[in-house]
Amino acid sequence: MSDVITLGCRLNIAESEAIRAMLPDNDLIVVNSCAVTEEAVRQTRRAIRRARRERPDARIVVTGCAAEVEREAFAAMPEVSEVVSNLGKLDATLYQPSPVRGEGRLAPAGASGERVLGFVPQHPLPARPRRAESPSPLKGEGFRQHARAFVEVQNGCDHRCTFCIIPYGRGPSRSTPAGVVIERIRQLVDDGAREVVLTGVDLTSYGDLTGDSLGLLVERILKAIPALPRLRLSSLDPVEIDERLFALIAGEPRLMPHLHLSLQAGDDMILKRMKRRHLRADAIRLVERIKAARPEVAIGADLIAGFPTETEAMFANSLRIAEECDIVFGHIFPYSPRRGTPAARMPQIEPEVIRARAKRLRELCTERQARWLDGLIGTRQRVLVELDGQSGHAENFAKTTLSLQERGSIIDLLITARRGDTLIGSPE
Repeated sequence: MSDVITLGCRLNIAESEAIRAMLPDNDLIVVNSCAVTEEAVRQTRRAIRRARRERPDARIVVTGCAAEVEREAFAAMPEVSEVVSNLGKLDATLYQPSPVRGEGRLAPAGASGERVLGFVPQHPLPARPRRAESPSPLKGEGFRQHARAFVEVQNGCDHRCTFCIIPYGRGPSRSTPAGVVIERIRQLVDDGAREVVLTGVDLTSYGDLTGDSLGLLVERILKAIPALPRLRLSSLDPVEIDERLFALIAGEPRLMPHLHLSLQAGDDMILKRMKRRHLRADAIRLVERIKAARPEVAIGADLIAGFPTETEAMFANSLRIAEECDIVFGHIFPYSPRRGTPAARMPQIEPEVIRARAKRLRELCTERQARWLDGLIGTRQRVLVELDGQSGHAENFAKTTLSLQERGSIIDLLITARRGDTLIGSPE
C-alpha cells in the first residue's frame, strides 16, 4: 500500500494530494519534506525513521524542500531509497516500481553534484521554468484528507529574504495558467468540493511575468465556476495586495473573510535586515483599510522571534503589531539559521532568548484569539463540515465542533461556547 507523509505548508498539502493520486499500489512511502526551519528538517528525518520502523520493507522516497536543499544528507540516510527533486516531484514515472532514471532523481546514496551556496540543487535556479503548469491535475483527489481542496497556482519565489531557504528549494516564481487552474477547480467542485484554497510559495506574485494577477485569477474563478461557494487564499505578501485584490477581499462574499499575512516582524530595522519590502506602518494601514471595508475579516500572520540583531525594544514592536494588526491566528517561528542564507552570517541571538521571545509571542496571540473567539459566542456562523463529520471551519477560519453532520456540507451553526481554541456550535 502506498502512502504520502506531508510536512510543512499548504502548498505541500496540495502537492502531496497530487502525488497520492499518481502513486502505484505497492509498498511505497513518499515523504514530502519541509525546510522552513531546522526543526522542520529534524521532523522530516524523524518521520523517515518512523516510517522505516513501522514498514521495514517499504520503498521510501523523499522529496520536498528539505530534500532539495540538503540532498546529499537525505540520500545518505540508510532508510531512504531515493530522493526526488522538487522539480520532479509531480512526475508519475519517478514513483513506479522500476522507474527510468529521470531528471528529478538523485542517484543512489552518496552521489554528488555541483554545489550552489553549499547545496546540491538538481537544476541551477535560473534554469527553472518561469511559467508552467503542474504535470498532473488533481482529478478530484485534492480533498481526500480535508474537506477543503488545496490547489497550487504558483510556485517558487523571486525575492531573497535574508532568513529564507525556500527559494533555493523551490526556484524562481512561476504560475499555472488560469485556464488550467479553473479546470482543476471545476473538476474538484464536480467531485463535491465546497471550498478551494489557492496555494503558492509567493501567492500574490501570481502571473507577474504575464500581466495576470492574483486578483484577476480570483475574478475569473468565481465567474467561471458559480457552483463554488467558498474560495480561500493562503499566505499573502502585504506589499503585493493590489487594488483589484483588495476590492475582492473587501466585497466578495464567496472569498472567505480570513487573510494570512506574511509579516515576519513588527520592527522597521528588522524588516529591512530581513529584506522585506514593507514597513510596519504599511501592514497596519492595510489591516485598517480591510477592517474598515469588511470588519469580520480575521487576520493571521507569520512572525519570527529572535531574528539576528533583534533587541528587546525591536521585539517589543513585534509584540505590539499583534495588537495593531488585530492578529488572531498567529503563526510564530523561533528564528532558525539556515546554512547559506545571509541572516545565518549576522550576529545571532542566544537560543534561550529566542525561545523565550517565541513563547511570549505565542501567549499573546493565544490570548488575542481567545478574546476574539469569545466575541463570536451567540453569533451564527456558516461552517464547512470536515471529513469526521464533527468538526469544521467557519468562513473566518475559526475551528468548530458540532454534532454529527454530513461531511463536506456547509451548515449554519449557533455558537454556544468556546473550548480552548475551538468554538462549539449547534445546528439551527
